[in-house]
Amino acid sequence: MHLDRILHQRRHKWKVSFWLVAILLISCGLFSLSVGEIWLKPWQPFGELEKQLLWQLRLPRLVAAMAIGAALAASGAVLQVLLGNPLAEPGVLGISGGASLALVLLLFLLPSVPSPWLTMLVAMAGALIFTLLLVGLARIRRVSTARLLLIGVALGILSGAVVTWAFYFSDDLNLRQLMYWLMGSVAGVSWAQLSVLLILLPALIWLCSRGRQLDILMLGETHARQLGLDVAALRWRLILIIALLVGTSVAMAGVIGFIGLVIPHLLRLALGAENRYLLPLSACFGALLLAVADVLARVLLPAAELPVGVVTTTLGAPVFIWMLLRSQVE
Repeated sequence: MHLDRILHQRRHKWKVSFWLVAILLISCGLFSLSVGEIWLKPWQPFGELEKQLLWQLRLPRLVAAMAIGAALAASGAVLQVLLGNPLAEPGVLGISGGASLALVLLLFLLPSVPSPWLTMLVAMAGALIFTLLLVGLARIRRVSTARLLLIGVALGILSGAVVTWAFYFSDDLNLRQLMYWLMGSVAGVSWAQLSVLLILLPALIWLCSRGRQLDILMLGETHARQLGLDVAALRWRLILIIALLVGTSVAMAGVIGFIGLVIPHLLRLALGAENRYLLPLSACFGALLLAVADVLARVLLPAAELPVGVVTTTLGAPVFIWMLLRSQVE
């Protein structure tokens, strides 16, 4: 009976958290659609200008921010289980950098604006290469989690350096303007670009539904196999889905860091490590965090707009330092 009561209390905490984030998401979404140089009031009728602002600028931006935040947070939560590293995250491990590097190379080869689907495929290929490299090192060379983290950081720095060199030697104004986008920005996202959500959303739902299998995997590979889990097949599927989610996110909004690191880690500390609840809740809180960061990027400076990646980095870097110090103490 005592165990049943504990399990009931845990499920209640998860349920309350889901309701809380749902309310916050709705509130943040309404505020995001309203705030700007021209404030919109949802309860009042719109003129033609207000309709254009709402349907062509603010709503696609909000949808992109929520989808990307959810994808990055869920990807980070799964990477932390796959690599056995609580500091694993697409941005920190350089996976997002691999996707951005592939996109810059694409723009050099095809100076004309590529289609959203082509950018998604190229970004996914870059993210997949870096993901396979990290997972391969973790399994084949038995690299420690600390060294794997440092390798990922080094790969991210290397990809950033190559991108910087590309911009420096470029005379193309569009390529130079892309530098702002690669810092992380959902400004100017169109409905055409959001067509890639037809792939992203099913992949995200599938990833969030793997929680029970990840709970089994956390028992160890030997025990997972004894319980009937095909560990190798699951790992490769998860790698492909993570590469798809990260590549699609980078293709739409550039490199946005720390969401996949901060959200899952804080939720584990606050609520527990049950992945069947943690994965969907991480996606919801990731959507909320990026939507809030986008609002802050729009309103913090009166005469300019910050890249949303700068806001998430500013918020996430202190938490990352605290996590490093905490893991060292433990």
